[in-house]
This record gives sequence, structure tokens and C-alpha cells, in this order.
Amino acid sequence: MVHLQLEFTGIMKPYKTIEKLLSGTPAVIVALGDSLTYGWMVSKGYLDYFKEKLYDKFPERKLNLINKGIPGDTARGGVHRLQGDVLCYEPDCVLIQFALNDAFAGYSPELFKGNMKEIINGIREGGNSEIVLVSSVCLGSERENAFIEVFYSQLEELARCYQLPVARVHEYWKKKISEGFDFENLVQADFVHPTSEGYRLMAEAVMEVFE
Repeated sequence: MVHLQLEFTGIMKPYKTIEKLLSGTPAVIVALGDSLTYGWMVSKGYLDYFKEKLYDKFPERKLNLINKGIPGDTARGGVHRLQGDVLCYEPDCVLIQFALNDAFAGYSPELFKGNMKEIINGIREGGNSEIVLVSSVCLGSERENAFIEVFYSQLEELARCYQLPVARVHEYWKKKISEGFDFENLVQADFVHPTSEGYRLMAEAVMEVFE
């Protein structure tokens, strides 16, 4: 068995889940979200890449990674799905990814935040699961990004309030684009849903929380 020591740095991470992955104790991670969690129209979505990265990082791991992404869903839908799609698995960690559908379906940022609070509170009341908030991707124009980042800012406020880690996928995409990645190669024809390459970058952003 490989023995590794986990260093607590004060940075928000799902430390209990990481400890289980390090030690080989069975761990359950549930990913609750929309089509970006589901892996819309690709053979490998972000959770497929994320699982590979967890397997590489934690050779002793015994992991059950459960995909509960539903295309078109919103945080309000996530509230209604909590018991049947999350709590019933008694997960060690829950990844929560919503925002894009909420924004474009006409939910206000405040209502989105309220629905996310219901999800967080429901998870905390239902067990001892750690929670990681996951932002969605950046978009193709400054105007669109300014619009959606108001919703991402709600995730930041919730993270501060509840002391939760955040996987900032949109910021990671922006960084990679600034380094030379072509936005059009990261998205499908609708300019929103990621290609396999876009999902790979999404997984890298989420994996940063587990490093």
C-alpha cells in the first residue's frame, strides 16, 4: 500500500473525501448538475476525464463516481432531485454544477442563489457529505460572459458563506484560452456545450480542488 500524508493548507478542499481516496477506503462522489455534468453529445464528458485523473492521483482509491446530470435542468430541478439522486447514495462528496440553464431560462441571480442554498442546506441536513461548487464554462463574447458571471458570483458568495470549495471552470477556460487554446475548438456548434477537449479542461479545473 502507498502511504501518503495529506497536508491541511487552510485552502477549502474536500479533505475527508481526499483522505478516503488516499487510504483506499471506499468513497462515493455524486455529481449533480445539467447537461455539462451529463456529458452532452460526446463520448467522454468531464466526469469521465475526472475519474481518470482521480485514478491516476490516488492509486489506492476505491471510488464510486455517480453521474446525476440531466440536460436542461436548473438548480430548482436539483432541489427536487436531492433525495432520489443524491442523498440516497449517502455520498462522501457532492459536486454541484448549475447556472447556465438558470440564467437563460429567466431565473434571477437571487432566485438561483436561493435554489442553490436549498440544495446545500438539504445536503447538509441529510448527512455529512462534503460539497464542491462547480461553475460552468465561459462563453464566446464579453457581453455573454458579463451576463453569466453574475450567476457565478452567486456561487462565490455561497462558498464564502458556507465555507465551501469552488471549481472555477469558467476561469480555467479563460486562462487556457489566453494561453492559446481556440474557444471554437472547446465548444460544439451551439457555442455552449463543450467538445471532448472542452470537457477535458473542465475536468482539470475540478481536479484542482482535489490536488
